[in-house]
Amino acid sequence: MKLSIVATLYQSASYITEFHQRVSAVARQLAGEDYEIVLVNDGSPDNSLDLAVQLTENDSHVLVVDLSRNFGHHKAMMTGLAHAQGERVLLIDSDLEEEPECLIAFAEQMQRQRCDVVYGVQEQRKGGWFERWSGQWFYRFFKALTGLTLPENIVTARLMTRRYVDALLRHEEREVFMAGLWHITGFDQRPQVVKKHSASETTYTFRRKMSLLVNSVTSFSNAPLVGIFYIGVSISLVAIFYIIYLTIHWMFLAKPLSGWTSVMASIWLLGGMVISFIGVVGIYLSKIFSETKQRPYTIVRQIYAKQQN
Repeated sequence: MKLSIVATLYQSASYITEFHQRVSAVARQLAGEDYEIVLVNDGSPDNSLDLAVQLTENDSHVLVVDLSRNFGHHKAMMTGLAHAQGERVLLIDSDLEEEPECLIAFAEQMQRQRCDVVYGVQEQRKGGWFERWSGQWFYRFFKALTGLTLPENIVTARLMTRRYVDALLRHEEREVFMAGLWHITGFDQRPQVVKKHSASETTYTFRRKMSLLVNSVTSFSNAPLVGIFYIGVSISLVAIFYIIYLTIHWMFLAKPLSGWTSVMASIWLLGGMVISFIGVVGIYLSKIFSETKQRPYTIVRQIYAKQQN
């Protein structure tokens, strides 16, 4: 199969029909009839699944993967890629904020530059000032803690070769952060500026954005745990200097209340040491914890496709 188009569904009922029409048109232009459209229903609360299943009854190119519940956008994308079989795979959101017609430009650039990935970036991040400001600081914060430089203002839309998708699917993380996985998979990746429309209200609430930030940092860095260790060391050093100060004060200046010096010194010193030790143990436990759970990151309830005659 020449081409697979993968998209996720979540509150997408008002966009499915137009998305299917437009993406089918550009797929035929690029691959003739040798293509497939993989739609992953990520536990959508509206009737997105019903509309998608109707598409399978009339279009043999459409494959619907229905997840057992809402697992999250990133995990749903990985599931869709796992079911894609094309030599080239386009990953795109179904809400039409990214125009399906970008596939043609992506394919031309991929052929011209002989690269493995062409991904879309926004010329300017959409949304209000807070969304733009928070997005800018997210990338800076992520780089500071992980050492990875992610492309800024990246969008979901990207065209990938088969070998890149196969390599991407080798990652077995249970807490999936797609932008990080795209980056560390490597290969030759080239950007292309795309226009992203504000066609729908974002489903990423402030709580989900904070959860994504925590997940992304902890998935690609142990810096928070290392930071805990150094905080403990710093407290221990402060405690040592404070003990020296209290000793000098007791010997040459004035004598405080009996027992006060030893209690304060003990609390600071032991507190710093305990935090240091917990930080060291936590570094090892975090690695063991993430590797031993081995839970499936999604569960497929049913797959819908038109039966071939």
